[in-house]
Amino acid sequence: MRHTTRFSQQSPNIKYRGNHHHSRVKQIAITLSSVTGLVSLSGLSIVGYFAFVPPPVKRLPLPENLISLESTVGKKILSESEIRADYTLLNTYFQTQKRPAYCSVASGVMVLNALSKSESISQYLNQQTFFTSATQGVRSPYLVTFLGMTLDDLAALIRSHNRQVQVYHASSITLEQFRNQAKANLKNERDFIIVNYDRSQLGQDGKGHISPLAAYSEKTDKFLILDVSSYKYPPVWVSASTLWKGMNTTDTISQQTRGYLIVRK
Repeated sequence: MRHTTRFSQQSPNIKYRGNHHHSRVKQIAITLSSVTGLVSLSGLSIVGYFAFVPPPVKRLPLPENLISLESTVGKKILSESEIRADYTLLNTYFQTQKRPAYCSVASGVMVLNALSKSESISQYLNQQTFFTSATQGVRSPYLVTFLGMTLDDLAALIRSHNRQVQVYHASSITLEQFRNQAKANLKNERDFIIVNYDRSQLGQDGKGHISPLAAYSEKTDKFLILDVSSYKYPPVWVSASTLWKGMNTTDTISQQTRGYLIVRK
């Protein structure tokens, strides 16, 4: 309903009678309340809209401790790396997340499609078909859209696609154990590793994020993250210790440390 408030043109020397004055105040209050309610609903609509639409392409500057794969130095590190078996497959099936909270979905789709390469399948997954009747019981696409998901949620969703998943929280292992396990993983195409880390610990903008690892440089002790937020950051080389620091942070939803998944057939 539209509310219209009229103000009488009266001399400033004439005083309103008490009841008439209270009536005017009440009418103004109702009008303001109505407008405030519309603003609140509008705000919720805006939040809902941006939760579903693809994020805008707006590359942010990289901190000095990270090296872009798109740079001359980044390309050189990759060409000299001998631990990069996962790179070609993951790059072939690379996904940019379709929604702001879909980093886990894009990462899961990339890995599942890479694992399916040798199988006779008619159609690969996308970020819509990733959600099936089996995954709905774990976490719906609507919950992921508004709240994202934890490392264990992603593990459960990938398992529903008939893949084996091991979950490692940073609080349960050491940097050295992570480095050795990740290196072994990146030496073959039979399994893949997805990391969950706090962006701010890497000097990037944002908090919790999920993306796959694609390579490791023995010479520089750096891992290559294929960042699924390609609209925001390019794939980057990050030191093992810095990445570990980002994983060894607490997820406020699960109240557990972040970490990584190893996914295999």
